[in-house]
Amino acid sequence: MEVEAHFLAKEDGVVAGIALAEMVFHEVDPSLKVEWSQADGDYVCKGLQFGKVTGRAYSVVVAERVVLNFMQRMSGIATLTKAMADAARPACILETRKTAPGLRLVDKWAVLIGGGKNHRMGLFDMVMIKDNHISIAGGVTNAIRSVDMYLNQQNLKMEVEVETRTLDEVKEVLNYASQTETSVTRIMLDNMVVPLTNGDVDVSMLQEAVKLIDGKFETEASGNLTLETVHKIGQTGVTYISSGALTHSVRALDISLKIDTELALQVGRRTKRA
Repeated sequence: MEVEAHFLAKEDGVVAGIALAEMVFHEVDPSLKVEWSQADGDYVCKGLQFGKVTGRAYSVVVAERVVLNFMQRMSGIATLTKAMADAARPACILETRKTAPGLRLVDKWAVLIGGGKNHRMGLFDMVMIKDNHISIAGGVTNAIRSVDMYLNQQNLKMEVEVETRTLDEVKEVLNYASQTETSVTRIMLDNMVVPLTNGDVDVSMLQEAVKLIDGKFETEASGNLTLETVHKIGQTGVTYISSGALTHSVRALDISLKIDTELALQVGRRTKRA
């Protein structure tokens, strides 16, 4: 039995996962024909039919849930990323490694589709000196020196980011770098955005840190980031703003795949979902 099933957006958002959906359909049944009126990264409105798959009914329903699981999650990530990226300019939005187990590539792909940029993929493509590393090493200087020595001994070339929590730690990084050749390329300014009781944020500490660094290194703001605060943070001069919430707290975008689209639209209008 041959069927034609249509993708239906049940809320507004940025669609993502179209390329991955095609891979899934092809894996299940190479004879399935998939067509789209939208592309990854396009904005879709509630009620829009933006694609269809034609072929054996069995194959369509076998692939349906896998395709929708990927597309709904990726579209949710892309939608939030787009809103964050637009508000953050001129700073760039990054995700973190706080991704769903087994889905890091997919989650980071969705961030790119939404207009963000990718942070490191894992422990292998960038060194990040975090607070615990600094505590173990006995301070910022010792931690950076250990990393520089290791990279030199192993003849490795890669970017290094160091986390700072205070202006004194920022000054310590700058002092070390002024006296020693270092692999450090970026300074993370962690929790230097202070939440206020009225819902606003105080970014004065972040601004002072950016001023101290004065373009010598890339900068990355982290902590107390929301859609409401990201614009103010982005105006401080930081290079990047990282948000774990893009992937660890994602809300899926409501998308369905329906054979009887007319009935689906009637039901959707009745329930305010189309």
